[in-house]
Amino acid sequence: MYVDNAGWTPRRRGAMIFPRLLIRKAVMPSFELRVNGSAQTITVRDANEPLLYVLRNKLRLTGVKFGCGLAQCGACTVLIDGAPARSCTLPVSMAAGRAITTIEGLGSPDKPHPVQAAFIAEQAAQCGYCTNGMVMTAVGLLAAKPNATIDEAKAALAGNLCRCGTHQRILRAVMRAAGRSPA
Repeated sequence: MYVDNAGWTPRRRGAMIFPRLLIRKAVMPSFELRVNGSAQTITVRDANEPLLYVLRNKLRLTGVKFGCGLAQCGACTVLIDGAPARSCTLPVSMAAGRAITTIEGLGSPDKPHPVQAAFIAEQAAQCGYCTNGMVMTAVGLLAAKPNATIDEAKAALAGNLCRCGTHQRILRAVMRAAGRSPA
């Protein structure tokens, strides 16, 4: 709620003018999101609220991580219409009506996505904090270029940080998912 002092009302003829306080209910924007194939209507306080906050706090999809908040580490990566995007700086209003895929929407423990299966086979995760971003970026790369080379994988993953140093295992996993040897 907020107070609007724009309306002025005279008390009586010839008297001083006093402000009339108008109490209005704040209008909160709502957006229709398509997350992991499911339609969701989300109401937020601010249309510029980062998609990351909506996914984690409102939809409880905690696979997407907050890393830097500046779109520089990749931990918050999701797929927007099949392309990797950093959800920490993407306003929810810009994601409305578009297909959003989080790591929860890729596979299941019983039937993981081929990239997830490759990460498991190559033991590409150590602490796991970067894994969301690495997997989502790799999925986006392989969707666009199914026969990606190791150099293309390196270029695609260049903006994703792994502080544990498992980059070689991550690259092997991406090459395994592409059906290539990590030469």
